[in-house]
Amino acid sequence: MMMNRRLLSLMLMVLPLVAAAQPEQPIEQWKGKTILLIGAHPDDDSYSMGTLAMLNDNGNEVYIAMLTTGNVGTQDPDLGMMDLALIRKQEEQSALATMGIPTDHYINFGYDDGMLEYENKKEVVSRLVRLIRQIRPDVLFAFDPGKGSQRWHKADHRTASYLAADAARAAMWPLLFQGQIALEGLKAHEVREYVLYDSAEEDINTWVDISDYKEKKLEALSKYVSQFSSGWNDYKGPDLSPEEKAKVKEMLEQWFPDRNGVPVEGFRYYTGSPDDIGR
Repeated sequence: MMMNRRLLSLMLMVLPLVAAAQPEQPIEQWKGKTILLIGAHPDDDSYSMGTLAMLNDNGNEVYIAMLTTGNVGTQDPDLGMMDLALIRKQEEQSALATMGIPTDHYINFGYDDGMLEYENKKEVVSRLVRLIRQIRPDVLFAFDPGKGSQRWHKADHRTASYLAADAARAAMWPLLFQGQIALEGLKAHEVREYVLYDSAEEDINTWVDISDYKEKKLEALSKYVSQFSSGWNDYKGPDLSPEEKAKVKEMLEQWFPDRNGVPVEGFRYYTGSPDDIGR
């Protein structure tokens, strides 16, 4: 009995290390996978745009789901919430087109920006579970809820990180949201691979070389005129002058991390049960 306890203790010590390992096959080589990203706002895919564009080009199916319309994020006094929601949708679709991701692979849940934590959690998780069961992703991209301790994010990002993890867990159990299975013909689905973004620096264990996608990422990001230009304070439309576009690209480029001069995107890769995603 004592030997069994010791063996169990050793296993429990080793399992978190296994879960934290890098993917067996580098992300740059993935093919034929179904990828789902869950974010809070249009443009939250910016943490992984280069990687997503690469995965799309490599023959993977990439889907983007945003929980809010981004209808609050402006300092322009002349824009209303409905105006901004439409602008953010157009910007997101333009960015996705630049990345090569089909428009019909974009889903927006329509919640108000800045208020996600006050929405009915059961309803949001139910909708996310349905989406996971419909798309049946091999890999989930999401905000990192934290490894070992909670990762601090601003409100919508923090909420989205937990909603994504909770939905991934619920989707695998056929008796949770059973109506989706009994009445809608869906099946329980377990996501086994996670690529978590906006992680604490010490938790990043996977770096993706986006050298071939740096310009595409810059071009996609520059579509967010209401966020990354003078449009933040005074929105005049989706088109920038060549001078301002160059200025925006120069500013955005400064945000790009690099390793030894190589542009990269960093993630916490995790594989295993969603129960242990924070360990």
